This record gives sequence, structure tokens and C-alpha cells, in this order.
Amino acid sequence: MDPVSLVFYAGVCGLLGLAGPSLGTAPIRLAIGAVVGVVAVSILPFVHQMLGVGAEYTFAGP
Repeated sequence: MDPVSLVFYAGVCGLLGLAGPSLGTAPIRLAIGAVVGVVAVSILPFVHQMLGVGAEYTFAGP
């Protein structure tokens, strides 16, 4: 994982962790975490572009 992705996801997870206990029951926190994860994955390519480190994502299959 490249450093930009690592820092980005660490920040997203850290902020979600701060709010975690106050978000409600476990199923609600799980759903919120899933939505935040989808949003984070959607935003990350734009973050790479803004920083000028646009990475070409490829799939290396078997």
C-alpha cells in the first residue's frame, strides 16, 4: 500500500473510531463503518490526483 493510501485510511478509521461508541449499537456502527468505507474508497483516487501522485491501479490476476 502506498503512503498516501495508508495515511488516508488511517485518518478515516481514526476519526470513525473517535465517534464509534456514541454512534449506537453494534449493527448501526457496522453499517456506518461500511458506508464510510465505500465513501473513502470512492474519494481516494481524487486525493491521489490532487496530490499529483495518481497511481494506475491494475489487477494482477493469477
